[in-house]
Amino acid sequence: MRKIRLVALDLDGTTLNSEGHIPLNVRDTLEEAIFRGINVIVATGRVFSAITEEVLSLKGLRYVLSSNGALVTDVIDNKMVYENFIDPDAVLDISKTLRQYDFMYEVFTGGKAYVDRIYFDNIIANKMKISERHTSYIIRTRNPVLDVLSFMVDNKDAIENININFTDMEDRIMMRNLLGKKTNITLTNSFDHNLEIGGLTTGKGDAVEKVAGILKIKKNEIMAVGDNPNDKSMLMASGLPVAVANAKDDVKAIAKYITSSNDEGGVAEAIRKFAF
Repeated sequence: MRKIRLVALDLDGTTLNSEGHIPLNVRDTLEEAIFRGINVIVATGRVFSAITEEVLSLKGLRYVLSSNGALVTDVIDNKMVYENFIDPDAVLDISKTLRQYDFMYEVFTGGKAYVDRIYFDNIIANKMKISERHTSYIIRTRNPVLDVLSFMVDNKDAIENININFTDMEDRIMMRNLLGKKTNITLTNSFDHNLEIGGLTTGKGDAVEKVAGILKIKKNEIMAVGDNPNDKSMLMASGLPVAVANAKDDVKAIAKYITSSNDEGGVAEAIRKFAF
């Protein structure tokens, strides 16, 4: 029988429900798993500063993988244990490409997220017509700067992730095709309306493997649960890849088990089925 020693969990759409919270049964299950000696790690596309206290206060949680694995933080000892940034030359190349287009760019560095002030102000004024919850999230987690692409170049040695948001899906298709031709980055997404640029080897899977190495845990002892394309590398790095019922079809295709949805506590169901 398979012994699960590490559980790697995506947040949005997986561990968190549609309201952005951890359901009580999921929280109880995670804390019980940790009490039983199972290593529970969070692996999210969010920048570290956007991870809520509700998540960070999980009893016994130690390793947090943020910005799609660009950073691994030991939250108990309050130190960074692994980093995998975008190559500085790739940052300069991407900045030239993105400068040609007028989209909402978000730049992750130093555990924080930055955005052009004009977009930040437009969101506050509700000129971009996005949901109240998304507006609140951006105001709470994004830091406005005058020119985010110039800011990115100034911090080119420590860029964790570049996020592009779209209102027109045709623009998203165009940019995916354009950026997909570059060989010095990874390209993924965690929502239908965005693209996320990381380093050449950056990914949740790479970061999970690094943590597993620290803990001396084998692939067949890892269970990973996710819902979106940025979770695929993490699922493939695990011996037991699990998708929630609301996951994208290409994520379900590589899963060995489909659990119930994020709103139904699918993470708790999978952990109790396979790890307890």
